[in-house]
Amino acid sequence: MSATEPSKPTPPVPAPPRVPMPPKTAAPAAAAPVAPVSPVAASDSADWGRVTEDGTVEVREGDEYRVVGQYPDGTPDEALAYYVRKFDDLAFKVHTLEQRHQAGGASASDLTNQAKHLTSEVTGAAAVGDLASLQKRLEALTAELAEASAAESREAKRLVDEAIAERTVLVEKIEAIAARDLSKVQWKQVTEEVTALFDAWQAQQQSGPRLPKGISQQLWKRFRDARSTVDKARRAFYAELDETHKASRDRKNKLIQRAEALAPQGVDGIPAYRALLDEWKASGRAGRKADDALWARFKAAGDELYAARAEQSAAEEAESAPKIEARTALLEEAKAVADESDIKQARALLTRIQRQWDEVGRIFPRDKERALDDKLRTIEQALKSREEVDWKRNNPETKARANDMSQQLLDAIEKLESEKAAAEAAGDKKAAQQAAESLEARRAWLKALGA
Repeated sequence: MSATEPSKPTPPVPAPPRVPMPPKTAAPAAAAPVAPVSPVAASDSADWGRVTEDGTVEVREGDEYRVVGQYPDGTPDEALAYYVRKFDDLAFKVHTLEQRHQAGGASASDLTNQAKHLTSEVTGAAAVGDLASLQKRLEALTAELAEASAAESREAKRLVDEAIAERTVLVEKIEAIAARDLSKVQWKQVTEEVTALFDAWQAQQQSGPRLPKGISQQLWKRFRDARSTVDKARRAFYAELDETHKASRDRKNKLIQRAEALAPQGVDGIPAYRALLDEWKASGRAGRKADDALWARFKAAGDELYAARAEQSAAEEAESAPKIEARTALLEEAKAVADESDIKQARALLTRIQRQWDEVGRIFPRDKERALDDKLRTIEQALKSREEVDWKRNNPETKARANDMSQQLLDAIEKLESEKAAAEAAGDKKAAQQAAESLEARRAWLKALGA
């Protein structure tokens, strides 16, 4: 204890927990279990020091003693115990550092710094004990930590190289996006791609190893410049799109005003509304939400016109009910046209029905009128076909040509009969057979002409 400290005895300082020291030699296999001992037992440590009559405490280092302090107000045992506890503190720190290194998980570089600091504490320490042994343990630990630090450095370099490669991939991807023709891209997809790349960049920054400043700044500048190029093009695109949407909204608002002005015209305003609808389709997009709202207004103006037409159609359909019944009755009567064998009588009957058909007048809705007209047209076509066949059969020119052909066939048949008879008389079977075949053909033709 130094001369400046109080004269009263220093209270005992609690000793740190005793931690077993590594055994110097392996115990024999048959030996009984031995209880753990502290890194340096107090009794052993006391062998490394002595106390003079004036209370000076010295520690043995080799063959010489070094003064470590004074403890004049206590017994020699108390003085030694005080400085032995200081040695035990140092031994405990060395042992703890060894355990942290063996357990792994701690940075070898950090442990190396702690070992250096602890070495400075042990060197020339005011403590009584085997300080040389602690020095050797610290030297061995420092050597092991040096190897571990080298391995850590190699692993750190590998991780840095991998991180540089990963960030380079991100840079190249976003540069490839920036190199596209950004006037023709789908911006929703491009924005998602760029956002994903930026998120990946931030994740690597937060969880990845720290890159060298120069390389990190160079990669970030490339990434930032490419991202800025894409963002600039995107802002320009949406600015232009906003202008386009604004112009489209203005055009559609004017079309809505014109459509709403057609309401007093009722059904007569529908053609004009259809023309406005064509203009609407050519007016471009105004943005989804704006388009939905504008279309609802434009459609409401058209619905008012078509509602008026629906009312008119309902009234016309009610008025057409008797006309539909009248034409249905005429169709029933027109079925007799097909049953009439006399074509002139059939034509007279159909003509009368057609005249009465026209007198009935227009029918609404038009689809019902077309359906009835189609049924009458079928009957008209059937009679027309019959008249064409009859005309061809009774045409004088046709009859004359048929008679001339019949006479030619009769003459040919008469000649062939003579040839056949002559061949049979002469016994020429072949000639008789040919004449018979020719006769059969001529008679078939004559039959076809109705002669």
